[in-house]
Amino acid sequence: MDKILLVDDSEIYLEIAKAILEDRYEVVTAKSGKEGLNYLARGLVPKLILLDILMPEMDGWEVFNLIKGISLLRDVPIAFLTSLDDQTDINHASRLGASDFIIKPFKEEDLIVRIDAVIQKHNKGTAA
Repeated sequence: MDKILLVDDSEIYLEIAKAILEDRYEVVTAKSGKEGLNYLARGLVPKLILLDILMPEMDGWEVFNLIKGISLLRDVPIAFLTSLDDQTDINHASRLGASDFIIKPFKEEDLIVRIDAVIQKHNKGTAA
């Protein structure tokens, strides 16, 4: 079963997203960017990282850049899962190379379809 790392400081969204996804994926949760980076430093290489942007201490933009700076993780797709809905933020995420930008609150089916699409696209890209 493919692993997803879900990084969000909101326990409610961690629980909701995990409940939606855990039948399809092994979901590892982290309550901060630092905790997520610690999982990755210990060797976790997920199929996808879902990353909130608005977090204390270290925001999702910083975490994204740190992850992309690690050669082993450079090709792991990262999708932002955030309450930000401003076009400027969406464009910034796209320029950084984010695989998707999912706005909270999300619909269960939408989350599943979009995550499946990111992982399928990534799998096709790595198989080629």
